[in-house]
Amino acid sequence: MIETERLVLRLPARDDYLLLRDLLADPAVHRFLGPQPEDLTTEMFRRALRAAGSWQLYGYGMFMVCEKASGAFVGQLGMFHSLRGFGKGMDHTAEAAWMIAREHWGRGYAEEGMRAALDWFDKTQGQDRIACMIEPENAASVRLAQKLGFVRYAEHLLDDGATVDLFERVKA
Repeated sequence: MIETERLVLRLPARDDYLLLRDLLADPAVHRFLGPQPEDLTTEMFRRALRAAGSWQLYGYGMFMVCEKASGAFVGQLGMFHSLRGFGKGMDHTAEAAWMIAREHWGRGYAEEGMRAALDWFDKTQGQDRIACMIEPENAASVRLAQKLGFVRYAEHLLDDGATVDLFERVKA
């Protein structure tokens, strides 16, 4: 568990897939995450199992984020082990990601949480590179990635037709 001034970042629990289902049921939150699956509950269960596998096999993964004061669920963020299958520096690497519930947008929670998660990752994992991919239209996430030290290095056309910019953060 990691605590910041306003947030608690904790390891995922067994039933957190339900929180993720509700988070991604909001079209505004899901907007830049590809096509909405037909069965969001089943997809979030699969995603939760993949996330647990990242923690188990690689020692890092996505954190569940709550407000420290209220306990309200804020979202999910962190790094997970990636194998995207299209190369371009996105296979077998740590990949950063963040998803924040709409009612918590504009409060700086994604930046606060990601800074804490990156600090923890840097101290515990010993990896020099982290990647992420963001649709160019997702201006808020592009700005956050840049604030966190990520630099755009390529673009890629996904199978669903979306173009994503590929970013990396490399420790000097």
